[in-house]
Amino acid sequence: MIRIGVHTSIAGGIELSLKRANELGCNTVQIFSHNPRRWAVTPIPRENLNMFRELRSNLSISPVFIHASYLINLATKDMNILKRSEELLAVELFRADEIGADYVVLHTGSASKDKSKVARKRAIDSLNRVMSIGRWSAGLLLENTAGERGDISSNIEDIAEILAGVRSNGISGICFDTCHAFSAGYDLRRHETIDSLLDKIERYIGFNKVRLIHLNDSKRDLGARVDRHEHIGKGKIGIKGFQVFFGREGIRSIPLILETPKKSLEDDKQNLAVARKILNGISKDSQKVK
Repeated sequence: MIRIGVHTSIAGGIELSLKRANELGCNTVQIFSHNPRRWAVTPIPRENLNMFRELRSNLSISPVFIHASYLINLATKDMNILKRSEELLAVELFRADEIGADYVVLHTGSASKDKSKVARKRAIDSLNRVMSIGRWSAGLLLENTAGERGDISSNIEDIAEILAGVRSNGISGICFDTCHAFSAGYDLRRHETIDSLLDKIERYIGFNKVRLIHLNDSKRDLGARVDRHEHIGKGKIGIKGFQVFFGREGIRSIPLILETPKKSLEDDKQNLAVARKILNGISKDSQKVK
């Protein structure tokens, strides 16, 4: 079964994010566990925690992903921000366990005024400190970035370096964002580029460690190194590009979360419809081949 969902709002109660996902026909979901642009985090009421767990079971929504706060930066030279980032990441993991989420998705951060190798080492040390705080049921996923100035995890080798440097087994794998990869220079529209990409993932990380795909088109050109998501099929990757990408064996078995532009519920409906049409078309073609 293809697992496909969107990032839904927790407004009005964290459990309502599941109802919103269900109304869209989603069987997986991504949420924030709090306001992602504030350091302060208020506790989730016990009643809401219980309703979330019960509703998730009733609706068979799985996996559940929490996207960590945008404020977290484990590569920064600012020791105050670094300390607060570590504390907030630990909070994200504790909250994931509270609601029974499966994974927390993390952007490791950036350091525009430092060498990327040095900044990655700082992030590795930071992750090791966080992992020494406790043990969580929820796994941590590192997300590839778009290659903007200061990014430390825009290519597979960079992410593999971070994974290898973290001593604990608390990092479960990676989240692969299609827009970010395209912006960083991976041409997902070409068979040979995808083959090379998958070979690198298998060699340096292990394909089984790709636990989530953020399915986003790109508003900007290949290698632009700018993170600008676009509606599925309306960006530079396009329908044909996604048909090539999902034509590779194994990719369609990974849960998909759309983070496409959203002005209304209709945007999610339309993007899901396009994504499902692409995936269903590929599935039918593969059955014909068999």
